Amino acid sequence: MRPPQRPGRGFTVIELIVVLAVIGLLLSIVAPRYARHVDRSRETVLRQNLAAVRDAIDKFYADRGRYPADLDELARERYLREVPMDPITDRRDSWLVQAPRAPQQGGVFEVHSGAGGQASDGTPYASW
Repeated sequence: MRPPQRPGRGFTVIELIVVLAVIGLLLSIVAPRYARHVDRSRETVLRQNLAAVRDAIDKFYADRGRYPADLDELARERYLREVPMDPITDRRDSWLVQAPRAPQQGGVFEVHSGAGGQASDGTPYASW
């Protein structure tokens, strides 16, 4: 005696196409939002890095009476653990430094991002 045959297990082509279409639709909604959140988080990290470097420059000046010669001096003298990375350019050497008006005081008075382009609020990164 043979056992009764059960219908084949598995999915039909139509069911697979419907599932793939639903997954594609969900991804098309989520992907742009994810990219926007990544960009916003990079901008937040950039603002925090700029604030930390500017604070270290101010503390260096308060302690030494002059501005640091370069950003690496802040790290060498332990005002920063290391020169932070610009999260927009993913480089440590892309910072734009502004010298003080009196050249005898050192080389780094102000720091800005060296990234091109504009932030989500429309301001250029270099103006931050």
